[in-house]
Amino acid sequence: MKVTVVGDLLLDVDINGTATRLSPDAPVPVVDVAHIRRRAGGAGLVATLLARDGHDVALVTALSDDDGASHVRRALTGVAILTGAPLAPTPTKTRVRIGTHPMVRFDEGCAPAPSPSCTAEMLAAIASAEAVIVADYGRGITANTDIRTALADAARHVPVVWDPHPAGSEPVPGMAVVTPNLAEARAAVKAGGLDPSTSGAEGAGKHLLDRWRSNAVLVTTGQDGAVLVEAAGPGKIIPAPKTIVDDPCGAGDRLAGSLAVYLGLGLELPGAAARAVEDASAFLAKGGASTLTMDTSNAATGGDGPASQPVSAKASPVVELFGRFPGLEPGIQLARTVRATGGTVVATGGCFDLLHAGHARTLAAARSMGDCLIVCLNSDDSVRRLKGLHRPIVSMEDRAELLLALSCVDAVVVFDEDTPEACLNQLRPDIWVKGGDYEPDELPEASLVAAWGGRCVTVPFHPARSTSGLAEALAKVS
Repeated sequence: MKVTVVGDLLLDVDINGTATRLSPDAPVPVVDVAHIRRRAGGAGLVATLLARDGHDVALVTALSDDDGASHVRRALTGVAILTGAPLAPTPTKTRVRIGTHPMVRFDEGCAPAPSPSCTAEMLAAIASAEAVIVADYGRGITANTDIRTALADAARHVPVVWDPHPAGSEPVPGMAVVTPNLAEARAAVKAGGLDPSTSGAEGAGKHLLDRWRSNAVLVTTGQDGAVLVEAAGPGKIIPAPKTIVDDPCGAGDRLAGSLAVYLGLGLELPGAAARAVEDASAFLAKGGASTLTMDTSNAATGGDGPASQPVSAKASPVVELFGRFPGLEPGIQLARTVRATGGTVVATGGCFDLLHAGHARTLAAARSMGDCLIVCLNSDDSVRRLKGLHRPIVSMEDRAELLLALSCVDAVVVFDEDTPEACLNQLRPDIWVKGGDYEPDELPEASLVAAWGGRCVTVPFHPARSTSGLAEALAKVS
């Protein structure tokens, strides 16, 4: 789908590290920086998400020519950026985290900015879109009169979803949906001279529906979901799936982008809103905006690469079948989440038929090398091709369940090929561990793992402990 995002660009910077001591100058923690990660924020985040979904995305915005803008442009690879002359520095929001806990945020270049200029190409991108999202972050792009006129014209033909901001402009009349969160809705009600404490989400939505003259208002209510308000009938409560959220950053951007796409595909508003709420919840469940970093530097090594940092991330016991069920990817997401927080991803592989003490020792040794352990497990068909028709003795579902019962295993990924290469290409572990008495460079996976900067490690086999030996012993007993 051809989608145009209209809005303000930001640069988001995450500084992640650890703190084990206080500064001698003041009673504040000293942060040992592991990674500095940059990504496009604001309208750039909306554009990034839509581009990753496979849409043809144009971004109508204002962008400076400073150092921050260069980082933003790199993060927006694959997005057509249409911008007028720069009028203000790139606003940069820098968050410092210790582990997963935010400590402080620094804002630079975030003073009020003049309304930016507009070009014919920017207007053409709005006019030719199949769906439009306005991501207003209060930097002036939505105050441009030519852009407002173009949005009003587009709304007569395609869905236009407006995500407002307290410091931004009033939505143009005729929008398909305006998507304030509850705090923004109450702030807008207060700005209209009413007491926001007397209005819940539905009441605020009704007031804003009349004030903004939009076709609908979707008031998001955090973990509870959203309330959809239309001209006729009562508000519709749209519950959100129960999700454990560490950082809600980007949820509104995910929701607005999904909502515009679903409307562009022809879904009715209630159904589109429900699916957009589900998308936002799933986005947060997978780690949210922090997993979308495009530019990473390792402060400890001076280059790209993992830095050790404890991560607690026990995965859901879901078996993944690469090439069969691509929608199931907890192992892949676990790897991304651990890596995004500066952790080290460790993976190992094998059949693990008749789990024995040698397996347990190898897995425990592998887990001790990093912050999560993902096991690449041969499917039943793969085991038969490798070991013969009499194997496996234990089904892959049971093998996966037994592995996940071990505290050292965080996720299991089942692959159907003869080798784990496709699986490794998806996971891209920092360390690949195998049992054996050969050199790590001799492993068939060594060159593949080295391609993304990973390394191979071998741990010794434990004598007299093997699945084949157990199978032979069981056959004699029977």
